[in-house]
Amino acid sequence: MAAAAGPAAAAGLWSEVNRCGQNGDFARALKSVNKILQINKDDVTALQCKVVCLIQNGNFKEALGVINTHTKVLTSDIIAFEKAYCEYRLNRIESALKTIQSASQQTDKLKELYGQVLYRLERYDDCLAAYRDLIRNSQDEYEEERKTNLSAVVAAQSTWEKVVPEDLGLREATYELCYNSACALIGQGKLNEAMKKLQKAEELCRQSLSEDSDVTEEDIEAELAIIHGQMAYIMQLQGRTEDALQLYNQIIKLKPTDVGLLAVIANNIITINKDQNVFDSKKKVKLTNAEGVEHKLSKKQLQAIEFNKALLAMYTNQADQCRKLSASLQSQSPEHLLPVLIQAAQLCREKQHAKAVGLLQDFADQHPANAAEIKLTMAQLKIAQGSVTKACMILRSIEELQHKPGMVSALVTMYSHEEDIDSAIEVFTQAIQWYQQFQPKSPVHLSLIREAANFKLKHGRKKEAISDLEELWKQNPKDVHTLAQLISAYSLVDAEKAKVLSKHLPSSDTLSLKVDVDALENSHGATYVRKKAGKLTGDNQQKEQGQGEVKKKKKKKKGKLPKNYDPKVTPDPERWLPMRERSYYRGRKKGKKKDQVGKGTQGSATTGSSELDASRTASSPPTSPRPGSGAAVSATSNVIPPRHQKPAGAPATKKKQQQKKKKGAKGGW
Repeated sequence: MAAAAGPAAAAGLWSEVNRCGQNGDFARALKSVNKILQINKDDVTALQCKVVCLIQNGNFKEALGVINTHTKVLTSDIIAFEKAYCEYRLNRIESALKTIQSASQQTDKLKELYGQVLYRLERYDDCLAAYRDLIRNSQDEYEEERKTNLSAVVAAQSTWEKVVPEDLGLREATYELCYNSACALIGQGKLNEAMKKLQKAEELCRQSLSEDSDVTEEDIEAELAIIHGQMAYIMQLQGRTEDALQLYNQIIKLKPTDVGLLAVIANNIITINKDQNVFDSKKKVKLTNAEGVEHKLSKKQLQAIEFNKALLAMYTNQADQCRKLSASLQSQSPEHLLPVLIQAAQLCREKQHAKAVGLLQDFADQHPANAAEIKLTMAQLKIAQGSVTKACMILRSIEELQHKPGMVSALVTMYSHEEDIDSAIEVFTQAIQWYQQFQPKSPVHLSLIREAANFKLKHGRKKEAISDLEELWKQNPKDVHTLAQLISAYSLVDAEKAKVLSKHLPSSDTLSLKVDVDALENSHGATYVRKKAGKLTGDNQQKEQGQGEVKKKKKKKKGKLPKNYDPKVTPDPERWLPMRERSYYRGRKKGKKKDQVGKGTQGSATTGSSELDASRTASSPPTSPRPGSGAAVSATSNVIPPRHQKPAGAPATKKKQQQKKKKGAKGGW
């Protein structure tokens, strides 16, 4: 009876498992499966069901443990997809790839997962081929998702590998397809077209999500966050940093659950801040350190974030942290240029320029492919130290740039600054010889010869300049400008030769220009140069009068005169000087009551003393005027002491005005 009860109980449990699986209740189904395994621990179907239930509940690690524990029963042919999927979800991408490749039969599910694994490994060419094969050989309800994944692969190729994407003929009916198409356009540098695609993607997203009554406005904004993030990135590339920063901060306020999106936005804000607003940048760095970020972003994105962390450490004077991060980056990518440049910049901030140059030189010796960029940086450091000659030596060692016009110009300028004319001429000669050998008919070649001739003439090397000009004239005998330069140069050395060459100049008749003199004089530019005659007659006078009527001259305003201005009195010649700087200034008196007895200047009479003096009557003669004054002062009770009187002709001013102008008066009129 007990043996018979086992199969009956198992049948009931299987019915329970089937019912729970159809209802999506995998937790309850797992309990029933475990009871079945208690009856028969090696039941293959029960083990498969247990793995599926664990996967559906998100217990990928436990599901993989069950598979590895029962390897004898659960062979790779039976459960290859489930094992590879668990490894993929646990971010064991290489292991998932090996599991898929070791499967004896490649099912459609394994092919789908294979495409995802290749995308995570950034093997975009293989991934593209896998999705094309899937779309070609399958017809089900997941075709739209495969096309979306295919467009994502094309966008990644365009962005990270700079591959010009081919037209796959995908109909952009969903916002995901529009978004991926916009990303591909960003990779090609077509920013305006990409912005239009993103705007279309936003419209499609709002339209599709608004049809679902359960979706709130917050859910829509959260879904739109990645689209808005790309819009802000385009604004940043276009130089609209303020708009980009505003949109980035709006996305961060929404607190999206996608840690990858938050990390990218935080990194972009740090690049906008640069060496400014470092406290905000330090806050944003925390978003780039969130758990799981490394599985959401590509290798180049993660590398860019690490570079910015090292730069931020340098800007915030965290020298040890900067060195640690840059050294780690260099160990990961030994051929990459940026880690070495960051280390050199940090050494320069610590005033260790010689050590920075040595570091760059070692890198240039080890990686000749990047030697040109490194040597340019070394030359810049030498110039900053004032070693211009050493900088020139470094620049001349860059063989692939020696003949470039920009390099020639820079070297000639630097040698001229050091007054090393011979070296500057040598630079010209080497560049001209290179073009003579490889590109003799290049316009740059002729331009260099002409510049060399001008330089030699400027520095007194007339014979060498004549040789260059003769070479130019031989190549183009019809060039009048070169001939004129040659004659001018010969006139300084050999006047007879200059006369002979002057015969080759065209006659004055051939050089005459058909110029309408009247039109030239009446042109807009000539009106400011032409001088007006003393008197105008006839039509010209009428024109001038007509112009005067149209444009009236502004009347000059008369300057305001002081209130105490007297035209009969000569103005004070020192009126423009501050009161303290005038010759007659004797300082200010302390106290306000100057009319009290005993408070005046020695020998002066005050108001009170004059009233008590009986000798002073109305019939007394007037006091003598001060020499040089215009008129006699009336004999009144308020007599001004001699030391309080101003020089002759000085305008009378009030004491308050003198006090206001003690720092320097602007003058009266």
